[in-house]
Amino acid sequence: MAILELKDVCFSYGDKKEEKQVLTSINGSFEQGKVYAVIGKSGSGKSTLISLMAGLTTPTSGEVCFEGQSTGSLDLEEYRRTCAALIFQDFMLFPLLTVQENIMYPMELCKVGKEEAFSQSKLLAQKVFLPEELLHKYPERISGGEKQRVAIARALAMDRRLLLADEPTGNLDEENTKGVVELLKKLAHEENRCVIIVTHDLEVMEEADEVYHMKKGHLERSQRFSR
Repeated sequence: MAILELKDVCFSYGDKKEEKQVLTSINGSFEQGKVYAVIGKSGSGKSTLISLMAGLTTPTSGEVCFEGQSTGSLDLEEYRRTCAALIFQDFMLFPLLTVQENIMYPMELCKVGKEEAFSQSKLLAQKVFLPEELLHKYPERISGGEKQRVAIARALAMDRRLLLADEPTGNLDEENTKGVVELLKKLAHEENRCVIIVTHDLEVMEEADEVYHMKKGHLERSQRFSR
């Protein structure tokens, strides 16, 4: 059963005189235990699509459904805190918080006790292969690959099953790209999470279980890369 479904999703902005249609009749389903890649040229609607999946906005028409329930009927802040996490290309870590405090942040928003959040943050750091000695450092003192692992660890807080990644390897070198891709695959295949990656990276496309193409606001499944 799909954890996330898109049902005739459309999105536009502007007034009736100058309305800009960004997405048109998007349909798709995404299951736990798989890695999906969404590719397309700049301006094709990829960023808008992942924003809708993450609950940062809602469709002009149609539905984005998480476990059968439209995001339009959900508390979107709660949805992002406990169900869906967005991982950014530029990491979006809080510069004045340590690595461990960054990982703990979503748990604190959900009123998890400090002692439990502290303990859980250590386990999440281990899960993404972050050395314990990095936990007390600030983001500016760690590498790009390490920052992305912190961002992924933070995304795993509250056991969120839907991981949405916007160009997660865009700022990484080849070695770190491979590490992040393998980590995301592991989270999908071994922990039964649904991982959806917006990317231009050929390596990510080749490692994904299924690939979708965004073309001028339309979403098409790629037969070439599907597994």
